[in-house]
Amino acid sequence: MLKRLLPVSLLVSLTALGLAQPGGLTQTLLPYTLQLNPEQFEQQGLALAQEAAQLAQFDQIELALPRAQLAVQLAPQSAKVWSLLGSLYLQKNDLDQGITALQKARLLDPKSASVLFALGSAYFQKAKYTQAVDYLQAGLKLKPNIPGALFDLGNAYYMQKRFQEAIAQYEKAIKQDANFWPAINNIGLIHYEQGEIDAAIRQWRTAISLDAKAAEPQLALAVALYTKGDREQGLALGEAALKLDSRYADLKFLKENLWGERLLKDTKRFIATPRIQASLVRTPQPLLPRTAP
Repeated sequence: MLKRLLPVSLLVSLTALGLAQPGGLTQTLLPYTLQLNPEQFEQQGLALAQEAAQLAQFDQIELALPRAQLAVQLAPQSAKVWSLLGSLYLQKNDLDQGITALQKARLLDPKSASVLFALGSAYFQKAKYTQAVDYLQAGLKLKPNIPGALFDLGNAYYMQKRFQEAIAQYEKAIKQDANFWPAINNIGLIHYEQGEIDAAIRQWRTAISLDAKAAEPQLALAVALYTKGDREQGLALGEAALKLDSRYADLKFLKENLWGERLLKDTKRFIATPRIQASLVRTPQPLLPRTAP
């Protein structure tokens, strides 16, 4: 048996879990010392982490986070538990604490591609694109055929204006998953910024053929058609796109989804048309405005 002196806050948590008895604390000012098998600590921590992961799957982040915080105290040598904690912080947009937890996970398991991918995503969200590229590349060396990671790396290159390298990564993602329309959509974004409107239109038509309910390529195609002079088809397609998801009428939301300056300028003019404005008045606003990945 290993004696471990626990902080009072942890003792209270353990008491609530039925692992400790609080009697000694009411008798004296001395801290209560528990004698527990270290393996029991770790197993309880892993169990809490599993419970936190299940809650996270149902978007119960506020309930999952304290369980994960306690889990890393009980199982501090588990890279998976630290990784889970980091991912929960990222979902709460607490990027700094997320990176701290993920770096701890990386120290415990340097060969975890998922941790490297998560770090790449976190640094991308902090607009630190060089670090994002480094971590994503490192993860892809370990697991080279992950469509989501290839897509993230393409996005990081895109933000660095390394457009051909971005397209190469998007194409790799599509090769792994032919139905991965976000990568096709983003190739269209690059073509549009380079003035290759017809090439962009072809990409967006392909993306729509893969997912008819994807609002983003529909609106992008609508703007492109309208700008080229096919106003009736563009307006009709734009109305349909905004009925699917009215968030895409928000230029800030579009910029967060990597729409470039040329496309944003044309979209601003398109959204200002009376027909689209009238359509937005008739369209119910989304209940959960969350940025697309």
